[in-house]
Amino acid sequence: MKLQAFHHCALCAGLAALDAGHEASVARSGRRLFTGALLAAGVGATLPALAQSRDGVDVGKQSSFSKLVPAEQVEAAASQQYAQMMQQARSQKALAPADHPQVVRLRYVAERLIPLSLRWNERAKQWKWEVNLIHSKQINAFCMPGGKIAFYSGILEQLKLNDDEVAQIMGHEIAHALREHARERMGKTAATRLGAGLLSSLLGLGSTGDTLLNMGGQLLTLRFSREDESESDLVGMDIAARAGYEPNAGVTLWQKMIAASKGAPPQFLSTHPAGETRIRDLRENMPRVMPLYQKAEKPSRRFDPA
Repeated sequence: MKLQAFHHCALCAGLAALDAGHEASVARSGRRLFTGALLAAGVGATLPALAQSRDGVDVGKQSSFSKLVPAEQVEAAASQQYAQMMQQARSQKALAPADHPQVVRLRYVAERLIPLSLRWNERAKQWKWEVNLIHSKQINAFCMPGGKIAFYSGILEQLKLNDDEVAQIMGHEIAHALREHARERMGKTAATRLGAGLLSSLLGLGSTGDTLLNMGGQLLTLRFSREDESESDLVGMDIAARAGYEPNAGVTLWQKMIAASKGAPPQFLSTHPAGETRIRDLRENMPRVMPLYQKAEKPSRRFDPA
């Protein structure tokens, strides 16, 4: 049984054509050029600051590059692709039914996390969230723009995840969607490809709109930056802690990932750099989230590992 692979957390084929050094250079110069131009045009004043209280982690404001791509178009493209994936899985009898124990488990965790994640993105209140389980040996999971979540059974079974570790993965994936990393990467790609011409048609879009619409097809191949991954680690840990899931599970999760990578590296790790540095960052931020966990209402249900 072979399902179309989803390169978790990574949604950007356009950037694959750029080598790492060139991309970093473009990103640095592009951020200065386009952010300055947006402010000069008066657009920057409309970019909302991240609404969050003082407790928990602080990862700063969202990138202005995401504003170069209409959120509605990105979310619509994601919804369409997600529906196609679920239909494909259903036709191959790989889509787990709603009463499957692990689907019940995933949806229970999601019900706890989602309400506590909305503080990171006002648009998330309008999303039509979905959570599904696909039978596949892949060690993978994702949350597409607009709240479309899927886990592969391989990540649950091979890593024998407990509920706290499931919450860490789900929180991480939700964070990518909340922080609109796919939209940001698409914005950077548009800026790289279109240059100053983008600014001339930014407000009206014009022919640029067609280019951005075509980029919607990249959602299944887009790769996030190391900075995006680190940000999602922290935001995900924050969300899970508020939902009553143990923050230290982030450390045990990545220890399991490292152990799994000693053989054939799982798909998950192709887009999620792992290692002691990542674990160290999680531990350094533990004092920020432990108070949230300690005062949080704990889950009333616990589930057995797959």
